[in-house]
Amino acid sequence: MALAVRNEGAKVNSNINVTPMVDVMLVLLIIFMVITPMLNNKVNVDLAKVDTPTAMPDADKEDAVVVAITRDGRVYLGANQVVADELGPKVLAMLENKVSKEVYMRVDARAHYGIVMDTIDNLRTAGVDEVGLLTEPRLQTTAQPPQPEEQQ
Repeated sequence: MALAVRNEGAKVNSNINVTPMVDVMLVLLIIFMVITPMLNNKVNVDLAKVDTPTAMPDADKEDAVVVAITRDGRVYLGANQVVADELGPKVLAMLENKVSKEVYMRVDARAHYGIVMDTIDNLRTAGVDEVGLLTEPRLQTTAQPPQPEEQQ
């Protein structure tokens, strides 16, 4: 009688199959690439750059009232474009249940001054107590000009 020897260890594959993991990661990457631009509900403007900015952390809150003015004079309340005459009542409706009547403005550095002043007048007429102008810090260069060599 002969014994049949079975070699079960020869059939085992010890390689890791990463194809399903790569497929899942590519799907997640595509989802994040599509969703991320939708999360930004701000209007793109080039804010004025200043040397000593004042921090306004309340402007980043979800319920903050933000008015944006682009360089071509369009006025936005949040992400929605509004007519300048309708801005006051809409802001007043948004501030109805709030204790502090504060509005933040994101104004393009090249926007016309008259449009900005008219917008501020509309906000103040609507009953806004404070208007905060959002800016960006100016980049400080630490490189100093070369000093002349001292002669001995």
